[in-house]
Amino acid sequence: MEFSLIDRIRQRTAQSRDDVRLGIGDDAALLAVPSGQELAVAIDTMVEGVHFPRDTPAADIGWKALAVNLSDLAAMGATPAWALLALTLPRADEALIDGFADGFAQLAQTYRLALVGGDTTRGALTISVAVHGFVPPGKALTRAGAQVGDAVLVTGTLGDAASGLQLLQQRRRGDAQSNYLIERLNRPTPRVAAGLALRERASACIDVSDGLLADLGHICATSGVGAEIEAALLPRSSALLDLFDDVSSRGFALSGGDDYELCFTVPPQRVASVQADLARLGCGATRIGRIVEGEGVKVRDANGQWLESAHQGWDHFRA
Repeated sequence: MEFSLIDRIRQRTAQSRDDVRLGIGDDAALLAVPSGQELAVAIDTMVEGVHFPRDTPAADIGWKALAVNLSDLAAMGATPAWALLALTLPRADEALIDGFADGFAQLAQTYRLALVGGDTTRGALTISVAVHGFVPPGKALTRAGAQVGDAVLVTGTLGDAASGLQLLQQRRRGDAQSNYLIERLNRPTPRVAAGLALRERASACIDVSDGLLADLGHICATSGVGAEIEAALLPRSSALLDLFDDVSSRGFALSGGDDYELCFTVPPQRVASVQADLARLGCGATRIGRIVEGEGVKVRDANGQWLESAHQGWDHFRA
């Protein structure tokens, strides 16, 4: 039964690439890294009830399992190429496999990403995906490099996914605005094209998976700087602003996480050109603050007062 499930995944996710010498079906894949490229590798695990609600459609799980990894490649400025999948299932559920594989393949096809191997086993529903991408030597974006005076920008809008989760938990769905926010939770858009556009332009970059405060905090810690954010500048969708008040929507935007937008820093003289290019890509970029001397992230409200934030982002092991 296990091998028939693997065949179902292979049939639904098949992608043809010249750099895949040997894919699914042997003890290991054989892959050719193109000349003049470095290999960027990332892995994420999703657990039912932790990373997605138990009644999430299988196709959405498949999409998101890949999207969160592609977001890591986007944050490095890498071009996606291959993936490995480790899938733990409570039972041999062909409908779940088919839906999962279809969602996974739908996103993979966008980037010509090939699933080249993996594993299946029995247990609580858990998905681990490892992705591989290419980046020219010395051109990868990292969390280090932010300089005092740099502008802080984010792509897209913030807070949608966290608010979508709250709507699901409160069983508030059905209208267009709620559905939009829930879709942002279940099917995030990895900003791969934006990451490629930021090569040699951004001084530091990270994807917003655990919340803006936490993830920008990682840039600050790695770069040895601090950041000041203007709460009034946080980009928030009309759906979020219509369904939640300003304080709640601001909290989602600062600490909610799961949006998988890019947060990055650029020298001030590059802001206009970067914003123009990302606008042409369809995701846009909003300037929300600046890098300063010191450490940590501070947030200022519209009246110029510093905000106290009790929630610094997601931490799996926080009590």
